[in-house]
Amino acid sequence: MVKLSVIVPFYDVQQYAPDTLKSLRANAREDFEFILVDDCSRDETPDILARARRELPGAVLVRHEQNGGLATARNTGIDAARGEYLTFLDGDDWLAPGYYPRLVAAIEELGCDFVRTDHVQCTGRARTVHRVPHGRRGVVMTPRDAILPADRSTSVDYPYAWAGVYHRRLVDRGLLHFTHGLRTAEDRPWIWRLHREAESFAAVSLLGVFYRRGVASSLTQIGDARQLDFIRAFDQVIEETTRDPEAAKLLPKAVRTYCAIMAHHLGSIERFEPAVARKLRSLSSAALKRMPQSLLTEVLDTMDPHRASRLRRLRRRPAVTRTAAA
Repeated sequence: MVKLSVIVPFYDVQQYAPDTLKSLRANAREDFEFILVDDCSRDETPDILARARRELPGAVLVRHEQNGGLATARNTGIDAARGEYLTFLDGDDWLAPGYYPRLVAAIEELGCDFVRTDHVQCTGRARTVHRVPHGRRGVVMTPRDAILPADRSTSVDYPYAWAGVYHRRLVDRGLLHFTHGLRTAEDRPWIWRLHREAESFAAVSLLGVFYRRGVASSLTQIGDARQLDFIRAFDQVIEETTRDPEAAKLLPKAVRTYCAIMAHHLGSIERFEPAVARKLRSLSSAALKRMPQSLLTEVLDTMDPHRASRLRRLRRRPAVTRTAAA
């Protein structure tokens, strides 16, 4: 039986894929499988992955005929996975040797639905440890109890899918798949759903994932229309949280986070192409009008004045038709 399925999407990462695959070999075990999803790469990545299928124990190679984005590639991997546990890695990141055996041991010892871990952010030669914003370590808790408070960073603000491991029962319950087609912020509806609907989780002090920031091809570095998918992502968070029995308790956190991310993008609007910048303003204005208005007013009153002022101006903009905004 396969103990762990590791899902690794790749797209045009020929510069980094060899290091990623080398680190997977240093984590191989006879009961681990590595599902390598080539999301229709246009560079030398397919050749690198073809060699990896022969050289990496437990490798399974899947190729998309059309580029679908990270969320869709992860879903392909989930559908192919056979493991009792599942985890993720991005095709330009890497692992410490022996990290996955320790990760599996942690979730087996705790017996919970999912475990969240710390990670190392790598920007050039700089290394920074980022911790799960959850104070209690190695203690099994109810995930929704870690969503709040609204005014502090919590587990739902640490959405990285690769910073953890997940029991197969989450797949069976429909909680592990991502929203098809989201090009960015795909992990935001995902982490909120996990924390609202899973039954148990824990955070552990285990380092082993090295997350590469500042990659030129990363969507976080590209100011094109795909960045605007954060609006679709957070609209989904708001919509699903509104249906939750504890909506009145949880929505202030969801709205506050949505506003903070929106203000962040608007604050660096100069990095977007002019047409995309106009679309960002238009879609953000429409999104503000869709939020629960009394709650939005309360949230803006507690935000940083500069960011709140920026959002209030957009909120007052005349409404435009959906066709014009699209």
